[in-house]
Amino acid sequence: DTPHALYEAIKVKNSAKANSARLVAGFCWKWSDANPDGTLKKDVVIGDFAMTWEAKNEATRLAPGIPKAALWAYDPNGVDQIGSIYTIQGFEFDYVGVIFGPDLRYNPESKNWEGHPESSADGVVKRDKDRFMELVKNTYRVLLSRGMKGCYIYFMDENTRKYFVSRIQSREPEVIQTAK
Repeated sequence: DTPHALYEAIKVKNSAKANSARLVAGFCWKWSDANPDGTLKKDVVIGDFAMTWEAKNEATRLAPGIPKAALWAYDPNGVDQIGSIYTIQGFEFDYVGVIFGPDLRYNPESKNWEGHPESSADGVVKRDKDRFMELVKNTYRVLLSRGMKGCYIYFMDENTRKYFVSRIQSREPEVIQTAK
């Protein structure tokens, strides 16, 4: 229900088995360079929740305990940073927590997905106006499919959350009868 709860769930899963859970987000916030002291700016801000992206690979003199993007998935301290589409591709974790940003929203009136380039911080995707929807949908497809055992999601848009919830069917497990 909150980005705080999402992050706590990922930390709990990661504490049970090191490097088994990570938090990721749609690219809806600026990705800043490291501060002069090597710490990272808390670019991902949602209300009173604020967290850093992973450090850029070209960052120099990072503060102790801050892995560069290339090591984010492997380093135990990676759980304290948010990964992006660019750092999670090719990795799978037991659990993933996804912040579903406002760059892709479901409109219940038109029953269609809407792309919102003004809510994207991904310059490459924003520049490709003809393919924006395709690219941002692919971003979330990748982010949502990185958890092998489970996926937790925080939706910034309520209509998008309702759409996803309406598509999740709860059903009893099948009982298979075996011949005696």
